[in-house]
Amino acid sequence: MSKSGKRPSAAREQRGQSTRSAAENEAATPLDPDATICLSEVEKQQMELADAKKRTQLAQADLENYRKRIEREQQQERKYASMRLLRDLLPVLDNMQRAIEAAEQTEESASLLEGFKLVAQQLETMLAQHNCEPIVAVGEPFDPNLHEAVSQMPSEEYPAGTVMLETAVGYLLHDRVVRPSQVIVSTGSPQKE
Repeated sequence: MSKSGKRPSAAREQRGQSTRSAAENEAATPLDPDATICLSEVEKQQMELADAKKRTQLAQADLENYRKRIEREQQQERKYASMRLLRDLLPVLDNMQRAIEAAEQTEESASLLEGFKLVAQQLETMLAQHNCEPIVAVGEPFDPNLHEAVSQMPSEEYPAGTVMLETAVGYLLHDRVVRPSQVIVSTGSPQKE
């Protein structure tokens, strides 16, 4: 026995318990309460920074998409900017072609006819230079996106639903219709009674 009157093993056990409980107490409570606060604030700021980066990336992506959309819209505007002018010019070309057809029926106005043909050809060339092309209609299936039916007639030559005659030429600017072709559509063979 020791001087304290306790057995040496009991004293060691008591010291071990006090050592264990101090270690357990240290693990259970943080070393420095201020360090815990700083660590949670750092984590919080890192999360806020990551969120801000994500929002910035999304905003940049939105801005890039907006720029691309505006650029596409501006290209479309430039591509079809002459649509109104072409619509106004087409009746002039129609009248020239009618004058040519009328002059061809009389022999007296050969020089006038030749002049009209040259002007009409020049106008057609100018339209083609600006990507305004005539719509091919005769012999094609009727398409309401390209053709405007003014009448229907029976025909031995063309099957039903096919354009058999064009009364006014239609035109496309790139892929848009400037003016649809005015056409007469076949109803097929005439009915025999």
